[in-house]
Amino acid sequence: MSPAPDRGEPAIADAPSLAPAPPSTAAVATLHLRRTQGRGIRLLVIYGVMLALIAFWPTPVDRGASDFLDAITRAVPWLTYDVIETMANVALFVPFGVLLALVLPLHRGLVVPIALATTLVIESGQALILAERTPSLRDIVANVLGATIGLAIVHLRERRKIPD
Repeated sequence: MSPAPDRGEPAIADAPSLAPAPPSTAAVATLHLRRTQGRGIRLLVIYGVMLALIAFWPTPVDRGASDFLDAITRAVPWLTYDVIETMANVALFVPFGVLLALVLPLHRGLVVPIALATTLVIESGQALILAERTPSLRDIVANVLGATIGLAIVHLRERRKIPD
């Protein structure tokens, strides 16, 4: 049997590939950014609802914990109620800073001002509408410090290129 005559058709090896080209590095980075932002937005909404419940609960959220807090202070005298409350406010706003930094990757300079505005709204709301809540300047400073720590965590993580 003789081979088929050459009709000028391209050989299979010469045929153009129908497989899609691999995505560029920029396309992969853009896709990752969109996924991270989408996840961050969803988490920020959940966090915001939880924060609003804590901030605008009509009675102090630690009301039932006085025996526990007294026990901590007896065991560790420097952990006074004021110190514990301040540390709790810092810790409460760390996720806010992280989530804002993830949602606003190109506008991270807005994280601290947004945190400040948010805490001013919270403290003002407590002063105006919640008779049993006590707004304070210390809470404002602690909340903004927490958000700043959250922003710093994201910044350091990205500088060290720690994978997700």
